[in-house]
Amino acid sequence: MTSVAIKPKPGVIAAKPKLCYFRGRCRMESIHWLLAAAGVEFEEEFLETREQYEKLQKDGHLLFGQVPLVEIDGMVLTQTRAVLSYLAAKYNLRGKDLKEAVRIDMYADGTLDLMMMIAQAAFKPPEEKEEDLALVVQKAKTRYFPVFEKILKDHGEDFLVGNTFSWADIQLLEAILMVEELNASVLSDFPLLKAFKTRISNMPTIKKFLQPGRQRQPPPDGRYVEVVRNVLQL
Repeated sequence: MTSVAIKPKPGVIAAKPKLCYFRGRCRMESIHWLLAAAGVEFEEEFLETREQYEKLQKDGHLLFGQVPLVEIDGMVLTQTRAVLSYLAAKYNLRGKDLKEAVRIDMYADGTLDLMMMIAQAAFKPPEEKEEDLALVVQKAKTRYFPVFEKILKDHGEDFLVGNTFSWADIQLLEAILMVEELNASVLSDFPLLKAFKTRISNMPTIKKFLQPGRQRQPPPDGRYVEVVRNVLQL
């Protein structure tokens, strides 16, 4: 496997990012993954009350009244896609040129779509939730994973784009692990994705992140849903 060294671009000030979100997976989780893969330590503040949220609003930190919120390099950032794009560029996880960058973005957006289906199902009534999660597994098997299996086959390299570890690889592994929580055998027909999963999971920074007690968040449960509804008054 090709060795990977992830470093900030020259001139970028190193900082310890501060993340603010709910205590559970959803839109912040891909930011966790990207920072962890880059070997970047970060701090977290968990949103648990309406008062916390209103203070963030009053202080002008929530551009569109939404979280996640990330403080980094003297900036206060919202909107998941913008934060991920910035971090990917900062830590050289966005390819060597514009053509690679757009393919990385395209693949990452595809896996994000799949993961958001899982996150949104948590807010549905039990029967609907079960149906939605079954549909996620079906779509993973018939729409998403066949695409990535073919990309790996046609490309013939360790990574999805070029021969360099990128943001797309991180999000694909994240998506695979999330779908495997719903169906442990979901990769049975995808040998290249199985090998990809093993390869990327064993990269030192990612292996560390996947250890118990690290900052990877659990799937959203009833408590998570209750907190989100109360804080955002949904």
